[in-house]
Amino acid sequence: MSDALQKTITLLLLIALGLLLKSKFKNKDQTNGIKEIILSVALPSTIFISLMKIDIDSSMFVIPLVTLVFNFLMFFSAPLAFALFGIEKNSPTGRTLMMLIPSLAPGLSCFPFIAEFLGEKSLAIAALADVGNKFFVLISLYILAMNMFLKNSDDKETKMGGKLKSLFASMFQEPINLLIFIAIILLSLGINYSTLPPVIVDIFDKTSAMMTPLVLLFIGLAVQLKEGKKRIVASILFFRAGITMLISAGMIYVLNISDQNMVLLSIVIPLSAASFWPLAHISAFNLREEAKAMPKEKRTFDLELAVLLLAFSLPFSTILILAILSSGSFFAHTSTLITAGLVLISLGAVPNVLSKVFVKMSKASS
Repeated sequence: MSDALQKTITLLLLIALGLLLKSKFKNKDQTNGIKEIILSVALPSTIFISLMKIDIDSSMFVIPLVTLVFNFLMFFSAPLAFALFGIEKNSPTGRTLMMLIPSLAPGLSCFPFIAEFLGEKSLAIAALADVGNKFFVLISLYILAMNMFLKNSDDKETKMGGKLKSLFASMFQEPINLLIFIAIILLSLGINYSTLPPVIVDIFDKTSAMMTPLVLLFIGLAVQLKEGKKRIVASILFFRAGITMLISAGMIYVLNISDQNMVLLSIVIPLSAASFWPLAHISAFNLREEAKAMPKEKRTFDLELAVLLLAFSLPFSTILILAILSSGSFFAHTSTLITAGLVLISLGAVPNVLSKVFVKMSKASS
């Protein structure tokens, strides 16, 4: 058995263990507690270690900018889904998808597998890439949500300046971002991981060791199979993954990326699950409309769709990322990537096309 296959089976068994333990975690606060340990302790420690062990030069600071460009390319590509699935852009569904499709949450869905398959240097690069994504999901998407809300409800009371200051403050208070900032300062002063006090190194090593098992158990615990708009959610996730692969192929070609690890990073980071932050923005504006007793069909966003898409996005992205990383160099070719992207888009579009055909056939027969 190859090392990659053995590693993949081990990771999948940990996810399966999480599924088996679901009955023991009936309280949502219990799973949220595990998530908080991952995001506030294990993941920041892992990223700090990865950054402190590599030589960062000024050219690496272009990485967050590249990710930000990707976010905006995904944002402008989102309306293509509306044409495929018959969604009105200025509807609650359309506005919700415009928020969620371009967002990324690599922390839970991507970083553990990058650490396992590609190593610490690749994880450090992925962490820098997420800085650009954080600016997009926290700032750009909040401004977008605010604009959609104001257009839909004519609310003139919201003070955007105060909200943006609060968002900037919360971004720099997050343990992951704080440790990235500290690591960059220490590296600029010539301090690396080997020169830190042994006690500090030991603490980070032990807290970092928790990350992969906890993340995989959490994925198993968090898998949801709620009733609702499953077909449109599945179609959107296939479309999102397909268009992501096409954009990744384009960026790999334009930037002339040839190193295999960098190519794989360029593929799997954009395939991360949808971020929680757009849901947080959507929930905040939904509460305001709820307080005014606004009917659901007239609200700015579809909160139920947002929750459902996030619930399915994490396991969907995990499966794709695991499959790509465990396949070695198979996906590290733009031709393979383009083919896979077109196949995924087709898989997303087929159910909608078939349903339209059946509707026309039933109308014709009647």
